[in-house]
Amino acid sequence: MSSTEESEVVVLGWWVSMFTARVRIALAEKGINYEYVEQDMFGDKSPLLLKHNPIYKKVPVLIHKGKPICESLIIVQYIHETWKDGCSLLPSDPYLKSSSSCFLG
Repeated sequence: MSSTEESEVVVLGWWVSMFTARVRIALAEKGINYEYVEQDMFGDKSPLLLKHNPIYKKVPVLIHKGKPICESLIIVQYIHETWKDGCSLLPSDPYLKSSSSCFLG
């Protein structure tokens, strides 16, 4: 088992992706330590990316305890609901939470 697979939180991303940045900012706001694995989105897709997002083969992917979560807004919601400590990433009101995607991009 590789060190990446042993890490509790791993982000597969691409340095120019605003969607990857969204996830990394959310993790930073919550103070979550994670391993970042840069992906070459123009070359061959890494085995790790193909394993954890085999259909779309896109970033970002958050891997938490070996389980992948894809799509940046879903990842932010997951971070918000999984790590309660620290600042709130999303509003508590259901309507405001549902419309926050309009503001998050």
